[in-house]
Amino acid sequence: MILHKRIHLVLVALGLTLFMACDKDFNSIGANIIGDGHYTFGTPDHEATVLAYNHDISSVQSNNLPVNPLGIYHNTTFGKSTAHFVTQLSLPTAIPTFTTITQPPLVEDVVLYIPYFSVKGTTTNEVTSYTLDSIYGNSKLKLSVYENGFLLRDFDPETGSVNAQKYYTDQVLDFENNKRGAAADGTSVANGERLNNSTNTAQNDEFFFDATEISVVSTNDAGDETTTKLAPGIYLKLNSSFFQKKIIEGSAQGQLANNNVFKNYFRGLYFKVEQAASAPNGSSLAMLNFANGKVTIKYKEDKAVENQTNPDRVTKTLELNLSGNTVSLVDQNRNMDYANALAGASETTGDDRLYVNGGPGSMAVIELFGRDANGLSAELEAYRAKGWLINEANLTFTIDRDALGTNPEPNRLYLYDLNNNRPLIDYTADQTTNTAKPKLGKRVYGGIIVKQNNRGVTYKFKITNHISNLLRNPDSTNVRLGLVTTEAIGTVANYSKKNPGSSFIKRVPTASVMNPLGTVLFGSKSSIPLDKRLRLEIYYTKPD
Repeated sequence: MILHKRIHLVLVALGLTLFMACDKDFNSIGANIIGDGHYTFGTPDHEATVLAYNHDISSVQSNNLPVNPLGIYHNTTFGKSTAHFVTQLSLPTAIPTFTTITQPPLVEDVVLYIPYFSVKGTTTNEVTSYTLDSIYGNSKLKLSVYENGFLLRDFDPETGSVNAQKYYTDQVLDFENNKRGAAADGTSVANGERLNNSTNTAQNDEFFFDATEISVVSTNDAGDETTTKLAPGIYLKLNSSFFQKKIIEGSAQGQLANNNVFKNYFRGLYFKVEQAASAPNGSSLAMLNFANGKVTIKYKEDKAVENQTNPDRVTKTLELNLSGNTVSLVDQNRNMDYANALAGASETTGDDRLYVNGGPGSMAVIELFGRDANGLSAELEAYRAKGWLINEANLTFTIDRDALGTNPEPNRLYLYDLNNNRPLIDYTADQTTNTAKPKLGKRVYGGIIVKQNNRGVTYKFKITNHISNLLRNPDSTNVRLGLVTTEAIGTVANYSKKNPGSSFIKRVPTASVMNPLGTVLFGSKSSIPLDKRLRLEIYYTKPD
């Protein structure tokens, strides 16, 4: 009986130990040891050579992103970024037709609506409150919407129209020099009046990202009023005369025959952002899914009734979707310290500060075990000779709070195999998800900001599988690692740098191109105090 109780207690204790290990996301590699060798648990190793340095991304491919920035963002560390946007428009599935018996259709009202990312709150007196998400700053801006006059091709003619056409963040002048607006009679002309020409300056010269629910009152042909509620978003009245010419008269000319014809005829909209006169140093930027937007054209036309010579006029609507090819355009004016840090980056000695900035910004490169240009390393061979069983391996990046100041911080960074532009094995092996907050998936792999007093302190990555594979598999390649910001941890595709030159970095993770934020991290140089220095931490079990 006593022996039975002792065995029971041992099993309970073992179960609790395993439960606690799982609760802490402990990841043990190679737990099943083949053979009867004896092993002892060692202390954490921090001696592996880590070299980390900055790399300037500059201009990067930015067409057809799922999320795009719009606005002006002043960052005291990185500088000023102005984000414009271009999108094609698409006809509805059923190609529109217009009825003319005695007179042509007449456009009465045109509205552009693009919802913000927002969280719905409570409803009081039939008014619902909302909290906006992914908005940085609250200044007023000057927002101008023009017709895009620059053709957005689907395929690159230089590749024989085999590869998709690429567009880049620095192509602002291509669209600025080809923008079109409205003449006095609505005719489309180069450098004409912007289309959002409302006398309400909140829709142009004094635009701001408003969290107020949108209430739209409409009247039908019988004179009955209805009120429609919309979530907060960009809501702009556009020039009716322009759309009368472009759509109604364009249809009569056969320009709405199909989407291919239409997209060549009406090449989309160009959203241009400038400082508002009332806020010359203002900062306000939103992340938007423009594909959720639409242009709604309200018009009256003759009611088609057989043998009627004086038909009634009826109200109809035509919706144009903001879909097709898009381009995110970013003007950057970098701070001198940031520009100098990138210009002086050293692939030989590493950098004391790592500037990880999204969009056409910068990234960090990390090299482990003193690898040479070919990935070879005598230090790595020495580690392999130790015969260690790797229990856990981490890279922890400490934020330089003084350098970053009070600027908004990215909630997530992404560490990946830079040689092959693909995720690390630890990313792939991590199946953790977060349905409520998808950006917090892959939590074991990590890269999620750790905060104290509401300010970031560290980003930690668990790379146990990667290090274990390096040490136990002599044929494995000691690849360089890339570190970037990410807007979506589940997105691992890559976009091209515009001018890679002789650099080995030709592509950049797409999710980094979408993210407008940046952070400053302590590097791996010996001049950095040990408690802040980037070091590889290896927990291991070694043979006796």
